[in-house]
Amino acid sequence: MANRKKVAVIGAGVSGLVTAKTFKEKGHDVTLIERSHDLGGVWELSRSYPDVQTQSPKDLYRYTDKAMPKDYPEWPKGPQVHAYLNDYAADHNLRDLIRFNTGVSGMARRADGAAGWTLSIVDGDGRQTYEDFDFVSVCTGQFSEKNILTHPGQEAFEAQGGQVMHSSEYTDPDIVKGKDVTVLGFSKSATDIAVNAVKFGAKSVNIVYLKSVWRIPYFIGGLINFKNILYIRKQEQMFPSWGLNPMQKFAHVIAKPFVWANWRGLEALLTMQLKLNKTGLRPKIKIEDEINCSVPIVTPGLFDMIADGRIKAIKGTFKEYEGDQVALSGGERVKTDLAILAVGWKLGVPILPQKFKEKLVEEDGQYRLYRIIANPDLPDMGFVGFNSSFCTVLCAELAANWLVRYADGKLAKQPTASQMNQNIEMMLNWKRHIKPSAKVYGGLCVAPYHFKHFDELLDDMGAKIKHRNPIAENLAPPNADAYREFLNSTPDYQVS
Repeated sequence: MANRKKVAVIGAGVSGLVTAKTFKEKGHDVTLIERSHDLGGVWELSRSYPDVQTQSPKDLYRYTDKAMPKDYPEWPKGPQVHAYLNDYAADHNLRDLIRFNTGVSGMARRADGAAGWTLSIVDGDGRQTYEDFDFVSVCTGQFSEKNILTHPGQEAFEAQGGQVMHSSEYTDPDIVKGKDVTVLGFSKSATDIAVNAVKFGAKSVNIVYLKSVWRIPYFIGGLINFKNILYIRKQEQMFPSWGLNPMQKFAHVIAKPFVWANWRGLEALLTMQLKLNKTGLRPKIKIEDEINCSVPIVTPGLFDMIADGRIKAIKGTFKEYEGDQVALSGGERVKTDLAILAVGWKLGVPILPQKFKEKLVEEDGQYRLYRIIANPDLPDMGFVGFNSSFCTVLCAELAANWLVRYADGKLAKQPTASQMNQNIEMMLNWKRHIKPSAKVYGGLCVAPYHFKHFDELLDDMGAKIKHRNPIAENLAPPNADAYREFLNSTPDYQVS
């Protein structure tokens, strides 16, 4: 048996909840630390912008032991996801583990020489205490710290009545009514907000973007749910992955003309369906070179609104504020009452001491994480929710199950530090030189290699079942119920 540990889980979103549940199930003493007043992370209601919904269908955005309610739509709205997470927490009595309105301001290796970490914890009243933990799981993910931009002239712009906000602060759609709205960015949140502003009576809506990207509609060709094309193992196998043997490499060479034709056909279909030529927004990059976690789902109505002028798309970026206008890098000046900056989030772990940050992140921003979960030079620590993907919840659950076994030394294939570092170096080389698009988000994106990533985690855990029906699986997206069976087939244990 492994020893019972005092475990800190930082962040009570999708990843933190399942990590707390998984460590608790094995018998560990878990404390879940959440800086907000409620659970949910990005789905916490005060953080959600109007009309936010999942990019993944509900059967892919769920835990293995809990389906989403049958009456939920295919792509649930933010409040529905929050209710689902709240129910999941209730199912496993997780609220009793959560310290709300509590943050972690820093951490250090324990001064007494024991394993684990000392966390600097700040409560809602600003009181700071220090607490020792045997193991820490960082579950703050990639959407925790706002990326805040300021441009020259902003202070004067706001003084004369203009407003500037981060996209996460756009929670009341009534704020746009009768106003000239300018959105900076071209992510899913940026286009969601632009479309929402049109619907809620903005006087004008501009969206300012640096480059157009391929977007995937909920239904490709208006008929086929995109999960049945882009989320299947057969499509994943069109992308050369890491660790291929000579025969697999040869197979990719033979199939190259057919794969090329597949992608050109998809590009042609998307170009027609989304009016990309008419709007001038057809991307220049090949779609297969761009598919990763940064490829957004199309906001319904976006391209129609751009085509008929309700949304004006302008290539460039903000240069400065001038009076009641935003001056753009291309020379345009846009009348603006409200500037919404959909410029994303800072990727990082600010609570880590600098010497450990240097072990975690390379100079070019790539993360040194084995299986995108653990670093051998950061003992007694792991990361869940950093393995970004199109199947966020399943990805987090598999990572949490892998991590508790890693922490307890119970992986069927428990790696040595040398093996972990060797694998990390191989993956870094692959991302930098063979699949450059895999470098997005610090190299933490699993997409489009979901099945391969899941296979590796299950193999490490010693799953006796890894496939239900290999033939059908080639043509179907990941099945959460099947992965519950796979997890249940791994060796069980309890800590004491």
